[in-house]
Order: sequence, then structure tokens, then C-alpha cells
Amino acid sequence: MAAVSATGGCSSIDRLSQIGEKPKLNAIEDPTAQPGYKPVQMPMPKPETVSYNANSLWRNGSRSFFKDQRAHQVGDVLTVTVNITDQANFANETQRSRAAKDDSGITDFVGSKTLGAQAQKVLPGRILTTDSTSSYDGKGTIQRQESLQTNIAAVVTQVLPNGNLVVEGKQEIRVNFEIRELIVAGIVRPEDIQSDNTIESSKIAQARIAYGGRGQINDVQQPRYGSQVMDVLLPF
Repeated sequence: MAAVSATGGCSSIDRLSQIGEKPKLNAIEDPTAQPGYKPVQMPMPKPETVSYNANSLWRNGSRSFFKDQRAHQVGDVLTVTVNITDQANFANETQRSRAAKDDSGITDFVGSKTLGAQAQKVLPGRILTTDSTSSYDGKGTIQRQESLQTNIAAVVTQVLPNGNLVVEGKQEIRVNFEIRELIVAGIVRPEDIQSDNTIESSKIAQARIAYGGRGQINDVQQPRYGSQVMDVLLPF
């Protein structure tokens, strides 16, 4: 709790120091130099030996006879067309009911009839009687509809042994006191890059797409850090 309070206090001090100021844009940085960056490793085929035929300008593995203007090496830029339209509807219902009754006892103890009426009164009758009933009725419904359409330029940060490209792009837009961030990363095939050096987001493998923002509006919409801590710790 002390650590969380200290962290939240630093965050509060930062927000207080930025009152009346526009949120600052992040500096352009090398993605491979960021803390925690790890090169992507994927299963790769065996490398193919480049060979030339006699009296031929063509070599195996070449994608075109003339120079290809599309992104193909580290540092090249290509445009990612983000077009996401998702819709999901889920409805689940579970019902369960159970009733149980147990009754055990001794109605005629051995020799009880010969002991007389008074002795029969102290002999055990019904030893155990149980009666239980349980029922459960659960319902759940999920309705989600998301749509995102935009373009973003990405940089090739790595070329895998089989020729696939690892790309990453980040875009920040500040409007008044609010910053919108768009991040795209993943692996693309050079063959999927169109002639105008663009690629659709649906053709990016291991795609990571994030769209969000920060600023005054986002700060008001977020609950205080104390409320977030209580939501995690409280069991009810």
C-alpha cells in the first residue's frame, strides 16, 4: 500500500505540475533501443543459396526484374491501412436444481418388544433426518461492436531470415489538451505489400494494434488510483 501510495503520489505531482499546460508529445525514439525490446524469433526455412543462370540477369529469390520501391530492408517506411470492424454477441444461460432427503432410524430394536413399554421409550427411533434443496440460475450476455479506420506509417525494424519484415509504427496527434496515440506492430510478408507501398492490417501476422489517448478528458474519465486499489483488494 505504501509503494502504491508513493507511486500514485508521484503521478499526482506530475499532473499538478502540468495544470494549464498542454500534454507533451513523446520524443521520436528507436524502437529497438526501448527497455524490454526483444527481436522477434519465428520458425524459419533453410536459407536458399543464390544462383545465377548463364547469360541471365535474373536470380532466384528476386521479386521483380526492375528495382522494387516497396519496403524491404531495415529503416524502410510503409503505410499500414487499419480497417477493423468487429461485432460479437454472446448469450449464455445455466440452470441447475437439486433436492435430496435422507432418513435413517431403528424402528424395531432387537428384543425391544420383550422389555415393555417403558423401555421402548428410551430406545432410539429416528437417528438421522436430513433434507436439502439447492438451485442455481445464471445468465450472461456480451454485446460488443468496434470499428477503427485509419492509416499509419510504420518502419521496418527487422528482416527475418525468410524475408518477412517486422514493422512498428507509432503516431501521436494532439488536439487542444488531448493526445491520441496509435500503435501498430507485427510481421508482414513482402508479397502482401501493394505496389503503392501500403498493406492492410488484416495481413499483418502477430498484429498488435493499440488506439488510445491521454490528457484532460482521459484523466477525468479514469477513477482515482485509490479507488482502483480498492477495486483490486476488496473481496466484495
